[in-house]
Amino acid sequence: MNEREWRVEPLGEDALLLRFEQRLDPAINQRVHALAAAIESRRPAWLRELVPGFASLALGIDPNAVAAPDALQHARDWLRQGAFDAHEATEATLPLFEVPVCYGGEYGPDLEALAAHAGLSAHEAIARHAAGVYRVAMLGFAPGFPYLLGLDRGLAMPRLDTPRTRVAAGSVGIGGAQTGIYPRQGPGGWRIIGRTPLTLFDPARATPNLVAPGQQVRFVPIDADEFARLAAPRARRSRR
Repeated sequence: MNEREWRVEPLGEDALLLRFEQRLDPAINQRVHALAAAIESRRPAWLRELVPGFASLALGIDPNAVAAPDALQHARDWLRQGAFDAHEATEATLPLFEVPVCYGGEYGPDLEALAAHAGLSAHEAIARHAAGVYRVAMLGFAPGFPYLLGLDRGLAMPRLDTPRTRVAAGSVGIGGAQTGIYPRQGPGGWRIIGRTPLTLFDPARATPNLVAPGQQVRFVPIDADEFARLAAPRARRSRR
């Protein structure tokens, strides 16, 4: 992997954006994560953070850690001289993360519409959604919101024409060819098919995000009783 595979753009005064292409493609996203792993394996002192996107990688730079007068040019030169190979570094091995989900009913008000759109029963739609192993392409939109690639093409469905003003925290949705999880209550236009009792983002935790970019995720169907049992600790913490 070399610089010809991406375009380097300034991102403000203290960051660079390495842009691969401008399309949603799992293979391109995998190259983004491979480059992130390669850079991480040689992490320079001036690198503050790496932020993977669908088809780009942002590098946050600490100008105070660069001896050269132009920190961005110094980073460009470092990248050019690196001759990064996509195969030289293995992405961090993260365990498959299982997300319990209660599908349908009050937890997934759009499940029936999604199933009808796909020509499936609700049970078949749940089975297909839960059968996939997804990859966290990136985190965005809201803190901790995972955009997940790997959705069964038969479950793809356009977003709502009019977004909801309130989507419950933990809601699992489908937007186009992707699925994702709303970490907090807020507005949203994805088709909501279920909800997880997990708290995906909590700034008070040592690691605020439960899942990381590049990690694999699988959904595990649960019933309402199991949802209540798993949600109970969170409810108790919120009352303190």
